[in-house]
Amino acid sequence: MGVKENIEEVNRRIALACERSGRSPNEVTLVAITKPIEPSVIRDGFNAGLRNFGENRVQDAKDKLEELQDVRSKSVWHMVGHLQTNKVKTAAGLFDIIQSVDSMKLAKSLSDSSERLLPVLLQVNVADEASKGGFTVNEISQAIKKITQMPHLEIKGLMTIAPWVDDPEEVRPVFRQLRELRDSLGLEQLSMGMTDDFEVAVEEGATIVRVGRAIFGKRRI
Repeated sequence: MGVKENIEEVNRRIALACERSGRSPNEVTLVAITKPIEPSVIRDGFNAGLRNFGENRVQDAKDKLEELQDVRSKSVWHMVGHLQTNKVKTAAGLFDIIQSVDSMKLAKSLSDSSERLLPVLLQVNVADEASKGGFTVNEISQAIKKITQMPHLEIKGLMTIAPWVDDPEEVRPVFRQLRELRDSLGLEQLSMGMTDDFEVAVEEGATIVRVGRAIFGKRRI
């Protein structure tokens, strides 16, 4: 299938997951992850209805957006990968939202570098994996109190990257725990779920899913 058909299929699966969990598909934002995707294919996705795009690397996004100025003005761009502090100033001016604020150091650097109120999600390492960054479940409440005081950041919600597993049902408890944590903190957005597990994430309350391969396949620049 082509990109247009893949988008339709992903949206169909999101709608079915919403139906199973008593939700509306309007509650879920599909962010197309474009890390390995060339600009011409991103434009195909835009023309097929995509309006939210996610990039893992600042320089990649900068290079692509130079070729996609027409798309840029009508879409929302999310930083979803680990953000190095030496890239913060560029990222703050380039992206509409930073989904991967994973430390107090990064939060302060973003606030100091931004010239506007920058929407952010705080990354939570729910499964406490040594290979992944993010705040622990026990740290997040105190982190929110401190970041809320930073003048140029607006906390919109939480994000997590679930463990890699063969059966997406195995990560359902991770998604459920993050949703319960989000609810207890009174936040709105919940970014969780990727190509292999986004349906389970939607069933557990995701408001944002980050899908790349199911939309674009395995293209490489």
